[in-house]
Amino acid sequence: MPHSVSPVGILHSCFKEKFAIPRQPSLAPAARGVLELMPPYDCAEAVAGLEQVSHVWLLFLFHQALESKPRVRVRPPRLGGNRLLGVFATRSTHRPNGIGQSVVRLDRVEP
Repeated sequence: MPHSVSPVGILHSCFKEKFAIPRQPSLAPAARGVLELMPPYDCAEAVAGLEQVSHVWLLFLFHQALESKPRVRVRPPRLGGNRLLGVFATRSTHRPNGIGQSVVRLDRVEP
């Protein structure tokens, strides 16, 4: 049975070009982003208690990498783009469903 997912916010990153994004967060410790919550989640009640945690999981859509024809093989940059691998053996942005996941350190909560 199909299920649709609605966004709860917009993630604003300090990275403006996809090739500038590091493949591991530890490679860019100064990187920062902001999650802007959308109604009805942009209220103090929705984030109550969040300041008590150190990290949060973010699920997001690789909206600039969505393609009409999914790629089953990709050329990972970490291999110099010289080898083709199956998409599931990589961390490619060319995901079959465009969904990404990151764990991020929570600096502060501004309701």
